Amino acid sequence: MFKDHPKGLPILFFTEMWERVSFYGMRALLVLFLTAETVAENPGFGWTNAEALGLYGWYTMMVYLMGIPGGIVADKFLGQKKSVLIGGLLIAAGQLTLILDNVNTFYAGLGLIICGVGLLKPNISTMVGQLYKPGDNRRDTGFMIFYIGINVGATIAPIVAGILGEGINFKYGFAFAGFGMLFGQAIYLWGHKYLKGIGEFVKKAKEETKTAAQPLTKIEKDRIVVIVLACILIIFFWAAYEQAGGLLNLYTSDKINRSVFGWEIPASVFQFVPAAFVVIMGMFVSNYWNKRRKAGKETSSLFKMAIGMMITGSGFIMMVGASLEAVDGQKAMLIWLISSYFLQVIGELSLSPVSLSFVTKLAPARYGSIMMGVLFASTGVGNKLAGLIGQFAQTAGELEIFIGIFVYSLVLGLLVILFLKKLKALTHGAEEVTEA
Repeated sequence: MFKDHPKGLPILFFTEMWERVSFYGMRALLVLFLTAETVAENPGFGWTNAEALGLYGWYTMMVYLMGIPGGIVADKFLGQKKSVLIGGLLIAAGQLTLILDNVNTFYAGLGLIICGVGLLKPNISTMVGQLYKPGDNRRDTGFMIFYIGINVGATIAPIVAGILGEGINFKYGFAFAGFGMLFGQAIYLWGHKYLKGIGEFVKKAKEETKTAAQPLTKIEKDRIVVIVLACILIIFFWAAYEQAGGLLNLYTSDKINRSVFGWEIPASVFQFVPAAFVVIMGMFVSNYWNKRRKAGKETSSLFKMAIGMMITGSGFIMMVGASLEAVDGQKAMLIWLISSYFLQVIGELSLSPVSLSFVTKLAPARYGSIMMGVLFASTGVGNKLAGLIGQFAQTAGELEIFIGIFVYSLVLGLLVILFLKKLKALTHGAEEVTEA
């Protein structure tokens, strides 16, 4: 998989993989822990579904929103390499703080995780982009490989954290996530020898500082406009996709038949399904787009993102089927949920890793980490919107919400395709590639 790619790629792959073990372990347990009864054998906080989804939305928004200050800190003071290290240590500290039996320390733990992800997430993605020279046609595939690393971690986390957290004690699930992050940082430190010149902070001379503060050129402004428009698409994509950790997590717990061969699988464990599909299907989707490119067909990032948006939305048609079946106390078949996740992931693979690569192509070099932070902040806004949609579903009904998500995903994708030619013109050839 790493053949013909820079040696630093597997280091960043495994570092990000373990950060995602931490994040997705937390993601699988958060709403279930908050809504668990306080007097149970494995107690939670006893919150209502709406209250839990509200905090889930704020937490996942802030995790990504902090990518903007995290990018600024890296660009102006630390460099990406040090920012990733400090961020990882903050995440580990936050996860281990969650095991304390106190609401205030729980909030403190969430705060540490938020700050840590803000430093780590945008900067490690920027470092992946720095591994490739401008025009290198391996860049999109490199980001797809990196993205598979994200989802290897996201596959492991819900299974282990879910079984430990739901099955034994939530504290064990949180602790697993924390120690996973520490292991990832150990890999990162060991692999620094393969990251020479990548993510380093170089103090700028006065002349360079003046150059960096120069106004944006017309081409740079146009490209930033396209990045902003892509970020709007990203917001609505994650508003749909992140129902997995909130509304779909609760829906799986309450209205999906989770019994397989006589064993009722914990709801949190199903959080591994989308990530597993990413790992399985990642290179297939990447190869499809590569073959299409070689055939001379449309493969621009914006086109991929539009198609991905529509396919993701189609996954919610499966949940419409589940809602029509789950009436009068009857539970829906598991295949509806699995099919929904499969379609969402096929869409994700055409959109999310492509957006990471897209920003590294279009962002002015002096604002690389900041613009990556803007992208992740958009992800955060999408996560908050996902939480609000989940809360609204508690009164509006899941069926109506699933239909609504499908409709807006289809409309947005079609709008991008309709204006594709004009949008591509604003990139000023940033996506022109050369063979490696």
